[in-house]
Amino acid sequence: MILAIVGPTGVGKTKLSIFLAKHYNGEIINADSMQIYEGLDIGTAKVTKEEMEDVPHHLLSIKKVWEEYTVYDYQKDARKKIAEIKSRGKVPIFVGGTGLYLKAALYDYQFVEEKNKKNYDSLTNEELIEKIEAYHKDLSYDKKNRKRLVRILEKLENGEEFTQHKNDLLYKDTLFIGLTTDRNTLYEKINERFLKMVNPLVEEIKPFYDAHLKTKPLMTGIGYKEFYPYFDGEKTLEEVILECQKNSRKYAKRQYTWFKNQMEIEWFTVHYENFNKTIEEVEHYIDTHKKNNV
Repeated sequence: MILAIVGPTGVGKTKLSIFLAKHYNGEIINADSMQIYEGLDIGTAKVTKEEMEDVPHHLLSIKKVWEEYTVYDYQKDARKKIAEIKSRGKVPIFVGGTGLYLKAALYDYQFVEEKNKKNYDSLTNEELIEKIEAYHKDLSYDKKNRKRLVRILEKLENGEEFTQHKNDLLYKDTLFIGLTTDRNTLYEKINERFLKMVNPLVEEIKPFYDAHLKTKPLMTGIGYKEFYPYFDGEKTLEEVILECQKNSRKYAKRQYTWFKNQMEIEWFTVHYENFNKTIEEVEHYIDTHKKNNV
């Protein structure tokens, strides 16, 4: 059995994952693209050592912010961890909100190692789109997703083929568990969470800024890129907070849309006033599935 726990920030993924790991003899694999990087802890809500409760965690803080790490790399690393964990007779438990990472790890996705990478930081999204359109390919893509625009242009310039990814699960014993809540509650949680992290987040980001680091994770991660104009004296802290909250809410909405269209997920509404009830519902679902598939 493999478990994958998904959902936006603030819904209790970490707390649920620790219980499930202890209950089903599991080990946790990070599935958040930002938590891969060392030093990006506060803004990514990375699980703390105390929160881990001695449960083994994998693929956390394995790269420096200036090191390259792709979906291709994650696919290799995650599948290696699955094999290792299963060889110990334990249950791999993925936790995170980066859908493409989960797809790459668990589905029949074929990637090639990215070579001849170029830096497109000087180009606006509109300029990236213009270069893509110049190839006259019939491609469907989100024109607001800068990461996707860069990847498409890289593939075009490197002469790579655009192949259709398969939607077949490689690991048929995978259960996808989603945690959710109503939109108003979610947005309230996101706003509250960010207010609590502002001061430690400023302390986390300032050394990167002082070192003149503007690497991909720092310039694309919500809760990081927004602070650079503040340190430059171009925006007030209040403006940055509001922008981060807005961007986090938008990201949560995109996450829901992506997961609901891409994966067979069993969704559970979080009982914030009694989280044990949420745990019991998820546990019942898993046990019922196991019983029916003996």
